[in-house]
Amino acid sequence: MDNKKKNKAMKKTWIQYGTFAVVAITLYATGLHTEVIGFAQRGLLATGLMNPDVAEIAQARNDESNDNTALISNLDKADYNLKLIDKDGKTRSLEEFKGKVIFLNFWATWCPPCVAEMPSIDKLHEEMGDDVAFVMLSFDDDFEKAKAFDKRKGYDLPIYAPASNLPAMFQSSALPTTYIIDAEGNLAFTHKGMADYNDPEFKEFLNNLK
Repeated sequence: MDNKKKNKAMKKTWIQYGTFAVVAITLYATGLHTEVIGFAQRGLLATGLMNPDVAEIAQARNDESNDNTALISNLDKADYNLKLIDKDGKTRSLEEFKGKVIFLNFWATWCPPCVAEMPSIDKLHEEMGDDVAFVMLSFDDDFEKAKAFDKRKGYDLPIYAPASNLPAMFQSSALPTTYIIDAEGNLAFTHKGMADYNDPEFKEFLNNLK
């Protein structure tokens, strides 16, 4: 009798493992695993633990006597020598946005943290897109995938593909990576990893960079 129970329990366990395996294979085969993982990571973003301390950065910018030079990234002039391809296939340049605050984000559709933070960026763009230039630079091998993702999600974000080599100051091995350039052309902010950018403190930070 005990052997029958053990065999039944083992059979049930193998069925569960098999079900999980089929689901996992299906998700990877369809590419949906990225969005599933991204959705899970969005819960972590909701805690605010991943957000950069922009208040500290802002204080460093405004305090000329601050000795923490690691935070005073505004001393570095942004390199606008970056060519872009927009959704319509036109070649653009980062220099076109000179004089405005620029939100430059490196992302890809296959990157779960990128997918996780995208809704917050979309909401930020809806609110501040007239005052801040958003440059969502896709690193997908096929730019059509990025455009399809943007359309399917209903974001209508200003997405681009790189049309030239990245300037040294924008070369990052991490996705997502976000750079903020202030209206005076200074690199004011660099953040590697995901964050919730639809945050009141971050919005205030951007407004102070105009």
